Amino acid sequence: MSEQLRRAIKDLGFEKPTPIQKEAIPLALKGYDILGQAATGTGKTAAFGIPIIEGIRKEDSLKALILTPTRELAIQVKEQIQHLAKYKGLKVSVFYGGTPVAKNIEFLEKNNPNIVVGTPGRIKDLINRSALDLSRVSYFVLDEADLMLDMGFIEDVEYILKHVPLQRQNFMFSATIPKQVEELAKKHLRKDYKFTRVINAELKPKIEERLIKLNSPGQKISELEKILRDHILERIIIFVRTRKDAKELAERLLSKNFNVVSLHGDMTQKQRENALRLFKEGKVKIVVATDVASRGLDIKGVGVVINYHIPEDPEVYIHRIGRTGRIGNYGKAYSFVTPEDSRALWRIKKLKESYQNI
Repeated sequence: MSEQLRRAIKDLGFEKPTPIQKEAIPLALKGYDILGQAATGTGKTAAFGIPIIEGIRKEDSLKALILTPTRELAIQVKEQIQHLAKYKGLKVSVFYGGTPVAKNIEFLEKNNPNIVVGTPGRIKDLINRSALDLSRVSYFVLDEADLMLDMGFIEDVEYILKHVPLQRQNFMFSATIPKQVEELAKKHLRKDYKFTRVINAELKPKIEERLIKLNSPGQKISELEKILRDHILERIIIFVRTRKDAKELAERLLSKNFNVVSLHGDMTQKQRENALRLFKEGKVKIVVATDVASRGLDIKGVGVVINYHIPEDPEVYIHRIGRTGRIGNYGKAYSFVTPEDSRALWRIKKLKESYQNI
């Protein structure tokens, strides 16, 4: 790797590659397309970011497009790529919904980024408005591919791919590889693509899971207060079902003098970014969130996750509790279970059993 990239890696405090980086980076530097399976928080961004940065010069036009399913993940990926690219002088930009598209267009008229990170809907919109020229893109990344499919972005992704040159290097990363992701890889990756799959004991989250059985939903708030007081110094994410639940629970906890913010889809992008910033900086210890926050976010130091409501989808449960116990650290996950949660609990148990058989 170039000296500029080595310096940036050192500045970030990376001393040795994570397993997915060790597997993927040498293959990527040789020019192979990659389908990578690894959990969020195991170093996937650097696994595709390092080879891309190595292959781009600052005088180049737009050379890399990175698609992510959520705004928060787009911002996070952009920040890390920017840190890695700083000594090479590369320009990295991010575009996502919830911000004025006119400002994006104005920015692109005056600037020529080397790398663009974005959500599929906004990237498609910028293509349609002839504001984003992808004709010289050499690298295409689909991050969190399974979530991209779950959220219904596949048509937007296919549309975007029609505007990217066929002669390009592709990276597709996913926490799980369901059949649809396999089919997507076979369709868009070159035939000699490499599949790198890392399930490493050192990086597996060490999460102590506790079920708290209650007779009725009305008992949840007093149990929640006990847990919050027991973990007063920890960063905590509380997951609820709806936006209304998030607002109401956050307000209730605020009234009891807990240091808390909410995170949900009714908030403006600026409000969401501000809530995340306060949480990441440790100025607020508790976030009440809907599942907008359960995937893709790599927030360091989350000690406790609480499922105030058990999700119907067992995959969502896995991703929620995965916000703690990052890269081999310890974490705790509490789940409030009432009699009506029995079916959801059974689905979670079955999914976990299938994971253990991998």
